[in-house]
Amino acid sequence: MAAQMSSLVKIRAERGQMSAIERRIADFILENAHLLRDYSSQQLANSLGISQSSVVKFSQKLGFKGYPDLKVSVSEAVARENGNGETRAVAPRNNPQAALASELWRSKTLAEEETRLINTPEKIAEIARALDGADQVFVLGMGEDGVPARAFATKLAQLGVAVVCHTDPVLMSSLLAIAGKSDVLVLFSEHGRQPALSQAEKQFHERRGKVVSVTRHSANPVRAQADLSLLVSAHDERAHVQPLLYQAVMQHLLDLVFMTLCAQDKRLEQLHANLKRLQRMTDS
Repeated sequence: MAAQMSSLVKIRAERGQMSAIERRIADFILENAHLLRDYSSQQLANSLGISQSSVVKFSQKLGFKGYPDLKVSVSEAVARENGNGETRAVAPRNNPQAALASELWRSKTLAEEETRLINTPEKIAEIARALDGADQVFVLGMGEDGVPARAFATKLAQLGVAVVCHTDPVLMSSLLAIAGKSDVLVLFSEHGRQPALSQAEKQFHERRGKVVSVTRHSANPVRAQADLSLLVSAHDERAHVQPLLYQAVMQHLLDLVFMTLCAQDKRLEQLHANLKRLQRMTDS
């Protein structure tokens, strides 16, 4: 339940799905979390120039009974973060490189925590079952999305999953034409807005196959049409940092799916056999 998890993490994770007013409330809370205990719902509303009911509805949408419960949860989250050395690692002031590494690690950790909240163990298990039970798994990613797509396809192949991977949706289209209802299509698209991928989804659904999307945690056409979705929450105001967080957290998410598949003895045995075969080839 919401009260059992970090409210600050939940707000950050859900921000991409919020309305304009809700984002204003979320940003205010995130930027002033240590001061929120001194704000009533009316004072918060006045500060943002919105109605008090908007603040109450925001709290309830996050799973709290009302604003007082949200305020208590935020205060507790602030106290935990301030008292946890892992959350607020302090690097030596005379070591800029260590400070940079510490800040980047903290940003990745927060993004991973946000992403974990929106990808439940049940969802991960359901996607793993779909991949495990598929006759064939088609993997498609365009441009930069093609890199993690190929890497994930390789991991699935090592587990004995029959995989077809492409970075060209036109070439993939002819292969999707022979797909069946027991097949799965995995689409990699950070922003989920390429029309070619949406067309691939439509074609695959006509074959009655199941689609899994890997995108940001935002409203987008690729995610909307998918049967199952892996969602990445990775936000940063710095344009050069945000892609780093996305790639790192997405990889961790894919690794969770991979590890879930490895929990099955037959898949793990196949992986070990394939790794031994590759080792013999490289040693020869």
